[in-house]
Amino acid sequence: MNLNDLKGKKLLVLSGVGSHMKVVDAAHELGIYVIVADYLEPSLATPAKFLADENWSDSVLDIDTIVGRCRKEHVDGIISCNSDITQIPYCRICNELELPCYGNEELFLKMSNKSLFKDICRKYELDVIEEYSSEDIQKGTIKYPVFVKPVDGMGSKGQSICNHQKELEAAVLYAQQFSRTKEILIERYVANTNSFQVTYFFMNGEAYLLRTADGYKGECKDSLDRVALCSLSPSVYTDEFIKKANDKFIKMLKDLGYKNGPAMVQAFYENGVFRFYDPGLRFPGTDFELILKEVYGIDFMKAMVIYAMTGMLPELNISNEICRLNGKKAAVLYPTLGEGEISAVFGLEDVKTYKNVCAINQRYQKGDYVQITNTTRQRLAEIDVLCENMVELKETIKSIQRCIDAIDSEGNSLLYMPFDVDRLP
Repeated sequence: MNLNDLKGKKLLVLSGVGSHMKVVDAAHELGIYVIVADYLEPSLATPAKFLADENWSDSVLDIDTIVGRCRKEHVDGIISCNSDITQIPYCRICNELELPCYGNEELFLKMSNKSLFKDICRKYELDVIEEYSSEDIQKGTIKYPVFVKPVDGMGSKGQSICNHQKELEAAVLYAQQFSRTKEILIERYVANTNSFQVTYFFMNGEAYLLRTADGYKGECKDSLDRVALCSLSPSVYTDEFIKKANDKFIKMLKDLGYKNGPAMVQAFYENGVFRFYDPGLRFPGTDFELILKEVYGIDFMKAMVIYAMTGMLPELNISNEICRLNGKKAAVLYPTLGEGEISAVFGLEDVKTYKNVCAINQRYQKGDYVQITNTTRQRLAEIDVLCENMVELKETIKSIQRCIDAIDSEGNSLLYMPFDVDRLP
């Protein structure tokens, strides 16, 4: 593979989300001309557009328009490996243009529809969260509390916790607003436990466990008990997961025909059981790949760009020990905001200079209004941290939280209480 042949070729990145900034950077390092497309104007919501050579204000869901522009502009490759909503459009656009795609439509559908995903998990004896049917609603046999969500939702949108029938009826209608198919799931509400996440990378049919992470949620009183305030890697449950579920999950994806690219899944760890609930044929929406690049020198974004342009992955020196970070500790910190208009943001530029900070993805700035959504949309930023040990990690997180703030016009802080590092092991 002669990478010099890629210079001057055109790559279209579907969605300008912050986690695609590293994709643009990787493509530029290869000498590729980068176009970023989504319906939003360049902003903190679509920061990858600021880095691109060109940007289009076309919705990634408008497949015919995107395909037409790609043909007109002679685009050589398409990529979207960090965004939920673009998964199936990405596949369809690639197919229309006969360009490399790291999955097929059946795979993307099964790994983006939570109901279909749970059916497959059961087949492979992977535990999932128990659910209720419409018949259970009619019979009144549901045991509360329950959790309602769209089967194809993302970013915690359309989700509700219900404690009785009236709340459930409203939650069903609310969830349907965030579902393209109008389908919803009603599950037993899993409380008082952290989330667990794993990320894989498939290379020529072999699977490698890249990351395990524990997500530490917010508090019920703030309605943030489904939103992570901090995630820790490697997970304290890494060995247990490898023993109980890793081989089953890999076999499931291999049997589905997956050969090249990322895959991720979220679960709850409950009394010794991993209960899976949220899949994706993508990397997580963070910059954790930059942490892996720092520790191991492996550039997964560059590998995905090369695949988009050639249909082949470069040789990567990966082992299944990669998830252990050579004994180091990593975290993604999510400072979270309450409602109000931001008058000023402090400290993020200073935090960028910290030696242990690998990346910052800022979501809000002066003049933005933050609404209470009880979702990831209340995050001020995502801050990726890499340290030698847990002591250093805790001190770094404390230092970051002392440094940053976002205030309203009266000087009141909009940040929720700092994440309590004593929750970490």
